[in-house]
Amino acid sequence: MSKRPPVTALGFRGLALTPLTAGSETDEPGTPEAILTRQPSQDIGDRQNARPTLSHRLRHTSSILAIVLSDEEIFAGTQGGEILVYNLSTFERKAVIEGHRGSVLGLCLSQDAELLFSSAGDRIVNVWNTIDLTRNCCLYSSYDVGDLFCVSYSASLQTAYLGAQNTTIQWCSLSNRVAKTSALRKEVHPSARDDRFFDSAGPGGIRTPRRTDADHRPRHAKGGDVIEIGKENVEHFAHYGYVYCMQLIKDGVPESAGNEVLITGGGDGVVKLWKLDAKRGGAVEELYSLDDGREEGHSILSIAVDGNFIYSGRSGGEVDVWDTETRQLMRNLKAHRDDVLTICVGGGFMFSAAVTGYVRKFDRQYQLKSRLKAHEGRILASAFTYHRQRPIYVTGGNDCTLGIWDISDCLSPTVTATRTSNEQLFESLRRFVSYRTVSSDPKYQVDCRRGASYLRSVFKNFGAVTEMLTTQDPYNPVLLARFRGNPATAKKRKKILFYGHYDVVAADNVTGKWIIDPFVMEGIDGYLYGRGTSDNKGPIMAAIFACAELTSEQTLGSDIIFLIEGEEECGSRGFEDAVRASKDKIGDVDWILLANSYWLDDQIPCLTYGLRGVIHASVQIESSHPDLHSGVDGSSQLDEPLKDLVMLLSTLTGKDGQVMIPGFHDPIPQLSSEEEALYRDITAALVKQSPGLGDTESLAASLMRRWRDPTLTIHRFQTSGPDNNATIIPRLAKASLSMRLVPNQEAGHVSEALVTWLQTQFERLGTNNSLTVTVDHMAEPWLGDWTNEIFKTLEDAVMDVWSPANDPQRRRSSSNSALRSTKGTGPLKVAIPEHPSNGHASTTKPSPTTSSMLANSSLTSPIQPLTTLLEDTTITPPPKSARSSSSHKRSTSSVTLTNSTYTRHEDTPPRRKPLYIREGGSIPAIRFLEKEFSAPAAHFPCGQASDSAHLDNERLRLVNLYKSKEIFKKVFRDLPQK
Repeated sequence: MSKRPPVTALGFRGLALTPLTAGSETDEPGTPEAILTRQPSQDIGDRQNARPTLSHRLRHTSSILAIVLSDEEIFAGTQGGEILVYNLSTFERKAVIEGHRGSVLGLCLSQDAELLFSSAGDRIVNVWNTIDLTRNCCLYSSYDVGDLFCVSYSASLQTAYLGAQNTTIQWCSLSNRVAKTSALRKEVHPSARDDRFFDSAGPGGIRTPRRTDADHRPRHAKGGDVIEIGKENVEHFAHYGYVYCMQLIKDGVPESAGNEVLITGGGDGVVKLWKLDAKRGGAVEELYSLDDGREEGHSILSIAVDGNFIYSGRSGGEVDVWDTETRQLMRNLKAHRDDVLTICVGGGFMFSAAVTGYVRKFDRQYQLKSRLKAHEGRILASAFTYHRQRPIYVTGGNDCTLGIWDISDCLSPTVTATRTSNEQLFESLRRFVSYRTVSSDPKYQVDCRRGASYLRSVFKNFGAVTEMLTTQDPYNPVLLARFRGNPATAKKRKKILFYGHYDVVAADNVTGKWIIDPFVMEGIDGYLYGRGTSDNKGPIMAAIFACAELTSEQTLGSDIIFLIEGEEECGSRGFEDAVRASKDKIGDVDWILLANSYWLDDQIPCLTYGLRGVIHASVQIESSHPDLHSGVDGSSQLDEPLKDLVMLLSTLTGKDGQVMIPGFHDPIPQLSSEEEALYRDITAALVKQSPGLGDTESLAASLMRRWRDPTLTIHRFQTSGPDNNATIIPRLAKASLSMRLVPNQEAGHVSEALVTWLQTQFERLGTNNSLTVTVDHMAEPWLGDWTNEIFKTLEDAVMDVWSPANDPQRRRSSSNSALRSTKGTGPLKVAIPEHPSNGHASTTKPSPTTSSMLANSSLTSPIQPLTTLLEDTTITPPPKSARSSSSHKRSTSSVTLTNSTYTRHEDTPPRRKPLYIREGGSIPAIRFLEKEFSAPAAHFPCGQASDSAHLDNERLRLVNLYKSKEIFKKVFRDLPQK
């Protein structure tokens, strides 16, 4: 079965443009629509008037000049000579091809989407294999053609056509390369020619010599045949001006019915149609020209074809519509106030884009339906296609970005608008994020209730039974929802409890540190930015949609119970009481699952089996006297509260962070050999991924300190008196502190020991001030059994979803494989970090490995200079479902690749297991739920280490959201069968 032909929109790539004129008619924001050349439709309720909305923004470091879309990828040519490759589903950047020394001005895909043609300002056309992204061949002309603005390819003739700055159209057959490459004259290759300016002679007739050993080729413009286009394959003066754009069509031209026709537009303002002569090697022969007769001859900068209609975008902002059957000019639209650089047609609409940065959408009656500001600068390229039955519109501009636009209104009203589950998931999460569910601020209480109500409506829409569990006022309610499995197995159905929270930490953009409005989710560079996308609204939505898909497929064999609270960021206030009061409604539970954390880095999926507990407390010392002036009342006889507080807090910890409370470290369990093996696997994987992390032993010791050791932290001080007054002796001093606990440490016992220790040490100070110790919040530590059924089910699901697409190299990372030493690898030589009692310590202190270090070690910023993803790497072939069978067997119309070094592997790539990790943070509810329902819990991190939860610019990678849904789906389906 052959592929659907790719949809290509060719536009202007190199003309020197005139400055924008303020106050011109069509794109001036304040201009009423009534003065437009064509009036917009006034149909009431016409869904076609809907304005396209931005779905995703992809950033780069140089202008986007050309775009072409395949079934699964976006290819974008840049001013820097690169070709960017993005996944059309997740918008992940798959590769950056450094292919040209000049700007990439034109892109074209073969009909089977296996060959990509790129033309550029370096006077070269490169042909790329879209499967492994290697260069298949290189085409160049013996003439000095200047910039190559456009390129097209005829699969039936196996011939490439290119439009040049020197007014020529040239063509080259790829079917007989041996004869063409045997007579190659390297001295006329563009890279070897003298530049008219830089290689010209200077004063005295002397010019700077070239280095003979220098390789001027771009990084990836290597390999494949180098073909010189014969001088007989040139149509001189094809236009009386630059040949800016071209497109091949097969139908719609009566004079050449059933045969391909080449349509070109040039700087002379004329559209020309060319017949292709197969007997003469694909030579072009002019059929006729389409000229509106204007003397000024505004350039044709872009063309698009829809049936027997040709749309041509002109300088000056006009769009001409030609009928190829009658050769008549059907319409002349004044679409923009300045040059129309790119046009494309799809979904029953024509989209025109101009140097003003605006896109305009016209219907088949040439009525203006809507417009939008798409780029902060000139729009230089655009393309339209259908991706999995959904219309996609992509634009690129000189603001160095690609815009992906939601144009679902392009679907005909008579056709049922089918949305994939992933699209619904994206839109539902966008709306969920818009609710400012900040539990710590009373002014957002109504927003929290609205957010909970919206989440409840999502559950209801998918058939779940829901109820709001009330909590003590003014705390936010707990949402209880249940997806029921097969009714025939009601008595023996297993039950999985999913825990999450809909509240978020506060976020504002007063300081301008956010790149977006925190509560307006935006897709940028493959990530979803917004408060709560990662913590915890994204994972909740993924779990809901997993249940919804199982329900629609009638494969949900268990009951999935959701407990989603609204006070987690404030210590789960009221949650325990609400759950205890509703245990009869919740019922029995077999397993507990939560997804409220992140990977260790940005590359390797993880499963979490342990969390530290926490105690939050405040220590306050107060004097009976008021605030005093240090110059008037300060003396050694005065007991100052702040001094007492500092001395008191100094008794809590010793050197190396040892907590001095008696018996504090006694309950800490020893490191077992099984858990030591997990650390060995973690450190080996991280150091292999990021060698800059150092040696494995130091890294393991640092991780154990974070995960297995209890700690005490002093967070902040508060004093009475006016701020910024350096002479005040405050009457009151207060400090906030927290203690992180590990398994075997009971929060109640530790808090009592803390209070007792502080009171004892305070009495030793002999001060007249008073002490108050308040325990504000407690949460128990949690340690799960990573060998039980729920963890093993999670492991299998993670491997099924992530391994084929992430890394074909299999690593040994499960608890079972970690127990077996590899050849040449001994046991990890690191013991449990001990706290010396004799006061002696090592003279050197290693720096801790923080979470930000792990995140940054594997993070590639989307705005950094880009490099290839190809060099020194192995590209995993896509699964068969991602491409049609024609990807594995070339059609008769495509060129046989003779130089590709890529080999397909029919065997399933090795699978990689997730890392089993512990975390230093705390989640109050997890240990409580285990005790309350006598069920084992497991923790599945959805996000990456660089998600910036609780920080500015929180985000979640789109592919992580989609894959998390698939993992939840497998676990909800498979776990009850264990």
